[in-house]
Amino acid sequence: MTDPQVHPTALVHAAGGLVWRGEPAEPEIAVVHRPKYDDWTFPKGKLKASEHVIAGALREIAEETGLSVALGRHLPPVHYLKGGRLKRVDYWAARAVEQVAWEPSDEVDRMDWLPIEEVRSRLTYEWDAALLRALMAAPLDTTPFLLVRHGYAGARHEWAGDDDLRPLDESGVAQAVTIATVLPGYRPGTLISSPSKRCVQTMLPYAATRDLRIRTERLLSETEYDAGHSPDVVLGWMDTEGPAALCGHGKVLPELIATMTERRYDGHVEDTHLRKGAIAVLHHKDGRVVAVERYNT
Repeated sequence: MTDPQVHPTALVHAAGGLVWRGEPAEPEIAVVHRPKYDDWTFPKGKLKASEHVIAGALREIAEETGLSVALGRHLPPVHYLKGGRLKRVDYWAARAVEQVAWEPSDEVDRMDWLPIEEVRSRLTYEWDAALLRALMAAPLDTTPFLLVRHGYAGARHEWAGDDDLRPLDESGVAQAVTIATVLPGYRPGTLISSPSKRCVQTMLPYAATRDLRIRTERLLSETEYDAGHSPDVVLGWMDTEGPAALCGHGKVLPELIATMTERRYDGHVEDTHLRKGAIAVLHHKDGRVVAVERYNT
């Protein structure tokens, strides 16, 4: 799994996207002109304090292009020196969904849509050309399936009641709020959760902002997960539900991810562990997983 760090202390961290529209085989790509630097590049910008890298990418894309997007694969990050400090920029393939504003930010005075063969000659920086090659190296029009581990919920041994009723603690509630800023990038319209309170609570902030129902399924619970049956059911959801997100437990999700990727992914996933509040994204197309990513909150 790719695992871009959210708040590296030694880096200036920025995020953005290669925004595309049209047919996936012959897309048009958005490039922006920044008058301050007189350069042509892809929309990106510096993260705000405590901002998740995905939320930052969505915000910067919207500010510089006026577009709402749906994220696809994470692309190779770019590193370069700026002002004597190392800067990292994380990029995603980003399908344009709708125009939400008609005026770009003050940092951008022009945006052009260009076919692939014209983008390379317009770009100012060589590393942007490398990103373009990475963009076209795998399918653009993938569908995301997200597996979310519930947020922090205190210590199990300190909870006297039914463990399924153990709620998120203060840190877990903050993680749920952050998750609600990340999931919009993937636009899951189906939300599925273990019935455990801490799992449902992890999905609630996003569900509330989108007016979505959270469907609870006991086969995702710690007590009723069945290694011989549950992965088949979840793979069925991945095939039929469109963009979807499910929330489960640390004792369930690693095995579930391992089984799903073993069956559907041509790559290799060495570590399927998810921290509390972490998200695994499986990008799939035509029944195959083409990329696996992991993000902490």
